[in-house]
Amino acid sequence: MTNEPRDPGDGFTAKRWIIGETLPTDKLDDQLLPKKMALPIFASDALSSVAYAPQELLMILMTGGLAFLAFSPWVAVAVVALLVVVVTSYRQLIKAYPSGGGDYEVARTNLGEIPGVVVAAALLVDYVLTVAVSVASGVDNIISAVPEIAPLRVELAVLFVVLIIVVNLRGVREASLVFAIPTYLFIGSVALMIVVGVLRTVAGDPPVASSAEFAVQAEDLTQAGVILLVLRAFSSGCSALTGVEAVSNGVPAFRRPKVRNAQLTLTMMGGIAIALFSGLTLLALVSGVHYAEDPCALIGFDCATPQPSLMAQVAAATFGGGSLLFYVVQAATACVLLLAANTAFNGFPLLGATLARDGYAPKALNTRGDRLVFSNGMVVLGIAAIAILVVYRANLTTLIQLYIIGVFVSFSLGQLGMVRHWRRVLRELPAASAERRPARTGLVINGAGAALTVLVLVIVTITKFTHGAWLVFLLIPVLATLMVGVSRYYRDVEHEIAADDDTHFGSRGDLALVLVNRVQKPVLKAVDYALAAHHEKTLAVHVAVDPETAERVQREWREHRVPVPLVIVESPYREFAHPVKAFIEAYREKHGPTVATVYLPQYIVGHWWEGLLHNRRARRMASQLMLVHGVKIALVPWLLDSSELIYGRRSRPVPGQERAGRPVERARSDG
Repeated sequence: MTNEPRDPGDGFTAKRWIIGETLPTDKLDDQLLPKKMALPIFASDALSSVAYAPQELLMILMTGGLAFLAFSPWVAVAVVALLVVVVTSYRQLIKAYPSGGGDYEVARTNLGEIPGVVVAAALLVDYVLTVAVSVASGVDNIISAVPEIAPLRVELAVLFVVLIIVVNLRGVREASLVFAIPTYLFIGSVALMIVVGVLRTVAGDPPVASSAEFAVQAEDLTQAGVILLVLRAFSSGCSALTGVEAVSNGVPAFRRPKVRNAQLTLTMMGGIAIALFSGLTLLALVSGVHYAEDPCALIGFDCATPQPSLMAQVAAATFGGGSLLFYVVQAATACVLLLAANTAFNGFPLLGATLARDGYAPKALNTRGDRLVFSNGMVVLGIAAIAILVVYRANLTTLIQLYIIGVFVSFSLGQLGMVRHWRRVLRELPAASAERRPARTGLVINGAGAALTVLVLVIVTITKFTHGAWLVFLLIPVLATLMVGVSRYYRDVEHEIAADDDTHFGSRGDLALVLVNRVQKPVLKAVDYALAAHHEKTLAVHVAVDPETAERVQREWREHRVPVPLVIVESPYREFAHPVKAFIEAYREKHGPTVATVYLPQYIVGHWWEGLLHNRRARRMASQLMLVHGVKIALVPWLLDSSELIYGRRSRPVPGQERAGRPVERARSDG
């Protein structure tokens, strides 16, 4: 029995004004992205990193003095070569694992559970830092153009994170429209600046940066110190690689053919990033940009004023400091750096949803919001990023030291997983199979990717560990341990509540509706209570938010021979209470006035943190359905083992007896 659905978001509210009207589930395909929109959504991080990667590279080298800038072309070439290898490797990964799990799925499938959760933890940490670094860098560029607002650095950073959260909560498609213009404006304006700067240099009138006249107070370095400094500059330049993995995590968001479109987007992103990174590094060297980690180390510079960013100095040298094009470049750079956080706001929720489906994260992360996005993941990411920005005062130089560790952990384990994947494929393929050649090609590409990313991970670890990266190495295992703990908890609960055929049912009774999410012991016991109450009619109702789950529930209902008819009620807007209310009203129209009792199974837990791992749908539905005239709510508690901390009793027999949950002996009714 079904009823015409109603948009639960009808009517004006502040929420509707901020994020827009609720979208039905059947509109999910309309939210998929074409390549031209996917590029600014998934590539904004990688493209925007070219705004600070050359700056960080030159800044580290200048620690040893101006003479060390001679190493910068070679360091830049090494970064570009690594970027080419990583992009090529991820094209193979997208083809082999297009489901959206990215490095996490590859590592978990091919290397095992622990490497998988380590990759997931590393990516989650890196996504948080991506937001913090991108926003801090964007604020830096704004301050470079308007130095008077420097005291508001932290407040501006927090405000921008909140705005990005709001835009993303409106949906992927709407966010892509907002982010497309600044991203393409950034690409076009920086490309124009590079072309103009190169043409001026060829014509004999090279641009000159405002800092070119400043000397540097260099540190005295031993031979080992020189090598370490060059490696540290390389590791900072490798921040240009951040965001490459986001495309592999976002394949499900692409329009069909998903794999081909994702690969093309990744290739375009890599090509543009290489061109912009190389051009900016070249112009910075030609114009003589001198950017120091400590502004006071620049001899002649008034370090009481903010130090202009590399991008600002190159734009001023090329177009003139007060010109329109200077402000266009600065505005586009600031926008794309701020919006680069959007890459994380797409990658983090998708990865969180995958982890939730696999049982490694709270199930709430796998819930789509009103605009068909994983809104809970976006809010969690935003809160974490704001906390980091406040603690580190939105200081880019400090935050950049925590950056890229996580991404190279995931790069390394992901590529090692792909090596094992191709080796397994080659073992399983017949010797004469035509598919062996692409498999061997994939093995070579991902083997090279694994070797280089592991080497870079070692370099990054050595050069950044004492500069603050130790915190990331602490957070990753802690987060991985928590995820394994969540998985073990969900596994134990699943075993505890798994349905069996030993449940005994009562007889008849008034109109009773037993709400069924999955066929498990708590639901079966709720059916038993409803039958024992001798209602005139007893029905089981499953609110279908997706066809696959509805089909599975129907099949399991038949397999367990539950003596109550099962009714499927469609819910295209992913609401639960309103479809049940509509069902009751339609039933009354057909059968006359009826008092309905709605039975809701509910977990009883003993730890506060268990409440975070189980959604509170039963309580939410009870509070909403109690407002419906003529409806009673019967909450049927199911005590999990941990509830003995509250009641001093176990919800199942002691070891050695049959493992079956024992519910509370009575249901609580609220009229």
